[in-house]
Amino acid sequence: MAQESPEKDRFYSRLATIPGIHPMPSVGDWILLAVDCPSDLARKVNRRLAPGIMSVPRGVNHAVRIHVQDPKTNEVLFKTIRELVA
Repeated sequence: MAQESPEKDRFYSRLATIPGIHPMPSVGDWILLAVDCPSDLARKVNRRLAPGIMSVPRGVNHAVRIHVQDPKTNEVLFKTIRELVA
């Protein structure tokens, strides 16, 4: 079984500090987040940062999916999500 990356673990922990965001067990370089309004959040994040940076996975209710990147990029994404759900 592949080990999780230190950056994924760090980013997952940071995301868990945002009220209303609940990271779920995820595989690979992706993190699945349980949220109240996934389509709305994904649209706002993608408009602010880059198209496709956040997606709404099929077959998973009330969730969005983000790709774990480098620490600097992840921090920008973290701050954006935190602002948008505040």
